[in-house]
Amino acid sequence: MILTVTPNPSLDRTYEVPALERGEVIRATGERMDPGGKGVNVSRAVAAAGRRTLAVLPLGGAPGALVAELLAAQGIEVAPVPVGGATRSNIALAESDGVLTKINAPGPELSAAERETLLETVRERSAGADWIACCGSLPRGLAPSWYAEVVARAHAGGARIALDTSGPALLEALRARPDVVKPNAGELAEAVARPLTTVGDALKAAEELRAMGARAVLASLGADGQLLVEDAGSWFATAPVAVVRSNVGAGDSSLAGFLIAGGTGPAALASAVAHGAAAVQLPGSVMPTPADLAPAAVTVTPDIPVDRELREPVS
Repeated sequence: MILTVTPNPSLDRTYEVPALERGEVIRATGERMDPGGKGVNVSRAVAAAGRRTLAVLPLGGAPGALVAELLAAQGIEVAPVPVGGATRSNIALAESDGVLTKINAPGPELSAAERETLLETVRERSAGADWIACCGSLPRGLAPSWYAEVVARAHAGGARIALDTSGPALLEALRARPDVVKPNAGELAEAVARPLTTVGDALKAAEELRAMGARAVLASLGADGQLLVEDAGSWFATAPVAVVRSNVGAGDSSLAGFLIAGGTGPAALASAVAHGAAAVQLPGSVMPTPADLAPAAVTVTPDIPVDRELREPVS
């Protein structure tokens, strides 16, 4: 069972529009609602793979009730933490040429009592979990050290923890030694405070994150592939993608694939890349099922192409 923690979930409304025109009335050609947040997406990907998952998240108001209802409809068990503020509603405007404009609300501010209840709910519900995945930004009211506290409590209870966040929250959590962190190229560059222009740059940055406390680093380099750096070694993996339809939630799907396959070693990396490659070829935030995966197309090697220039360098 994979337990996910999403401190700042959302109700995501996506409207399909012909084109954006400022100051004009724009008539949508399609719309959909989805439960949102990186941890929520991990749970959705785990459920799509036919595995058990439990989503722990603070929920409040009518949007929060709708998030719980949408998750339950997808076969996801929910452990809601009631909060006084309403769960945020995010808006995405998808133009016909593929350009996506997102408006993300800040979300409610959690009180001291709500912060502690969220921590305790994670501790209480993590018994028997193979992994705890903590993902996404922190809402108002949670200090950057909050994830570090989650990691410490998870380890005290004997659980393994995966972390997907960025900025000060990531740097603070590294001190608590999470079992795996999953930065993308931009988050990796931010953590080491320098540009990444080659796969070798990304490898060195991942090694620095391990020196700062991460036990393993699963780094997503977008179209260039993924790196896994851990005690047993380092591996680089790629997979062909015919057409990119949407990258929304692709990184979350990748983390789910990694954890489903055990969360360590080249086989787990291959699963991560297969799930990520499948996700970007699906519309919106649709998560891949086993039928969408092409594991035979994934290439994994311990020979890291350190001199290969990134197609999407990070300055």
